[in-house]
Amino acid sequence: MTRATLTTGGLAVALSLCAAMAGGQKQAPPEGGPAKAFTVPAHETYTLANGLKVTLVSYGILPKVTVAVSLTTGSSDEGRDHHGVASLTGDLLKEGTEKLNASELADAEASMGSTLSVNSGYDRTDLELDVLSEFGPRAVQLLADVAMHPRLPESELERVKRDKVREIALDVAQPQTVALMHFRKILYGDHPYGTLLPSEEDVNKITIAEVKSYVAENFTPKRGHVYVAGKFDTAAVKTVIEETLGGWKATGPERATMPPKPNPQRVLEVTDRPGAPQSTITIGLPVATAESADAIPLQVTNALLGGSFNSRITSNIREQKGYTYSPFSAVSDRYHDSYWAESADVTTKFTGASLKEIVGEVNRLASEAPSAAELKGIQNYLSGLFVLRNSSRAALIGQLRTVDSLGLGDDYLKSYVAKVNAVTPAVVQKMTGQYLKPSSMTVVVIGDKSKITGELAPYASDKPL
Repeated sequence: MTRATLTTGGLAVALSLCAAMAGGQKQAPPEGGPAKAFTVPAHETYTLANGLKVTLVSYGILPKVTVAVSLTTGSSDEGRDHHGVASLTGDLLKEGTEKLNASELADAEASMGSTLSVNSGYDRTDLELDVLSEFGPRAVQLLADVAMHPRLPESELERVKRDKVREIALDVAQPQTVALMHFRKILYGDHPYGTLLPSEEDVNKITIAEVKSYVAENFTPKRGHVYVAGKFDTAAVKTVIEETLGGWKATGPERATMPPKPNPQRVLEVTDRPGAPQSTITIGLPVATAESADAIPLQVTNALLGGSFNSRITSNIREQKGYTYSPFSAVSDRYHDSYWAESADVTTKFTGASLKEIVGEVNRLASEAPSAAELKGIQNYLSGLFVLRNSSRAALIGQLRTVDSLGLGDDYLKSYVAKVNAVTPAVVQKMTGQYLKPSSMTVVVIGDKSKITGELAPYASDKPL
């Protein structure tokens, strides 16, 4: 028999099997077991004399350890006339310390098999290294040097600024970014949360004096937290933390607290993008903050409505109608602030129809509770996802860092799965009606006005949703 004959024969058998299966009853997958509570690995948290907090977590079996220094400071602390300073500072931290130039700092990282990661957000700046266990104490020393004694070389400022301007240009070329910029500005106005990105002008006017002033005022142990997770010598790590970071002078103010007062507005804002084959939609409003008792029920509600692949909005406008490929909703949390938003890139001719379906799904969930089976599938999804989010050293630190920075409490992680699975269909309906009110939603659309203006007329700011 030839190879072609074998292939044809195999195909015939496969088709026969498929036909037989199609004619019979499809076997349902086995019922999943009850969700297991997540057990936070044993950890120790203490505070140094200068106010610096330390959390040590023995985790995993691999001979590796992740070390992070987190500071509760970011773009919220820049001031109105200094947009971009926090982000630019994060880039300059990689340019060396008082003892090490940029090349020597890179060599020190590489000698431990790692690369320094620096991320700066609205309310937090994170420095992190992931190294072999034997280098745990050295990683602490290096991060301490970067946080306490950054070089911040003026000679590199213009280059770093040029790089930042290019990054911003790439970001604002994306309609999704532009939509989010407009959405945030409508919700938060002049509050720092209302500025998603600094402008090119903002970046270009930053001086090294402003960078150094920002560091002096905000890089303080009173606003710092060291996290160590993995396999490591606890005594050695504790000793080096005390010897290095214990000497950090507690200068500067305590954490600034400037919670925003977001303004839920029934607004339609359209930005013209001539010739665009798609419209980018963002629709949402402020909701209960992360520390609220309603926060976890809202997460479950979001996952069922639009925050998972099997969610209602996704099934509607992606699977059934084909208006879009990747719609998604989320509850976005910051310090004492949260909002819910659905985002989607939809085919231009379906812009109005997509909005109609999104709002329709919100209204349907507010008027009729989901079935127990539908809700259970979402709860299983969130429970499994939560375990995955805690399945590595860096991920676990990320979770602990979020709990600390948002003030969620010590029991949040270990009680999360139980609280997710305690949500009832009636609670989901209540959360939708209480928080996701279309009459208070901001709608931002980036698209070709010549083609979508008529479609959007029913969603104008003076029209009820």
